[in-house]
Amino acid sequence: MNDLHGILFAYHADANLGELTRHRNTCSLPFGGRYRLVDFMLSNYVNAGITDVGLIVHERYQSLLDHVGSGKDWDLSRKHGGLRILPPFGYSERDNGEYRGNMEALAGVYTYLQNIRQDYVIMGWGDMAVNLPVAQVFQQHLESQADITLICTNSTKGAPRSTTYISVGEDGRVSDLSVNPPAADSEDCLESLETYIISKKLLLDMVDYCSAHNIHNFGRGVLLPRLKTLKVVPYLHSGYVARFRSASSYFENSMDLLDPAVRDDLFNPDRPILTKDHSNPSTYYGPGSRAVNSLVSDGCFIEGTVENSILSRGVIVEAGAKVSNSVLMQGTVVRSGASLSYVITEKNVHINQDRMLMGHSTYPLAIAKGSIV
Repeated sequence: MNDLHGILFAYHADANLGELTRHRNTCSLPFGGRYRLVDFMLSNYVNAGITDVGLIVHERYQSLLDHVGSGKDWDLSRKHGGLRILPPFGYSERDNGEYRGNMEALAGVYTYLQNIRQDYVIMGWGDMAVNLPVAQVFQQHLESQADITLICTNSTKGAPRSTTYISVGEDGRVSDLSVNPPAADSEDCLESLETYIISKKLLLDMVDYCSAHNIHNFGRGVLLPRLKTLKVVPYLHSGYVARFRSASSYFENSMDLLDPAVRDDLFNPDRPILTKDHSNPSTYYGPGSRAVNSLVSDGCFIEGTVENSILSRGVIVEAGAKVSNSVLMQGTVVRSGASLSYVITEKNVHINQDRMLMGHSTYPLAIAKGSIV
């Protein structure tokens, strides 16, 4: 799809995720054992034939850079175009703190926007798990002759205070926008995925206007005042969507992956989700080990019991240890006799012998990176 350029916002680290985003931004959060959140939207773009993608970052993006690298695993390592990492160094107006909104982020990479070769731009966030048919969305955008196409879902899962809701009029256009309300207005409202298709020319005009008027947010500052003058058309995505607003929502979304129907939707073979290749050896299951209803990545060493859990690569569960209803990230070691239930471990956590850790499905216990318990 040579006439569509991808912009991916990857600058936000949600403090509500606690230990999970202490050393990284939300887009580089591991999910499903072998993926990072950024993989999903990046793969959505690539599956639609997009060959040029700008990744806007700001703080705590070392983990993200280590993961995406040159973009080779997404076929975005190219002499011309491909994946471009866009740090904030060209934006001197504010020298500390993250961008206040996506319009400020776009102003920070204004020169890059001017040099985009394509006539249209899709811009979205890399901090959610969703498999979008971007090619279909773009086709609808062209056929409807919309100024802006907004992707939304009727499966409202985000926290209202960090979510945008839309209403659709009888003419099929977006008629109202509710940005970060205390609660969802009604059962009929749709949740915006804050992913938009827009022409390059209109986008540049909007960035100029927002820079001149100190406007930071695309939804509140750009769309809401222009709903009557711009043709804003929704695209309703009916598939699975996971938003990550807290440690409990991360745990809930991770447990969703144990449902085959969710995996079939999210990992549609016609639109594969790509990720960095680590080429790990197969997981070893020792005599007497037991793994039930779990997702276990390559490179693990399982001699104990694993139930209803998700294990990233390199996890060790020794004989006599039990892991249930938990998410263990890369390099976690669970020694013999230890018992974990409703626990999220960050990378390289070491659980000593006979320790018992227990959280709750609504309040999972999150263990910081590198901890020894």
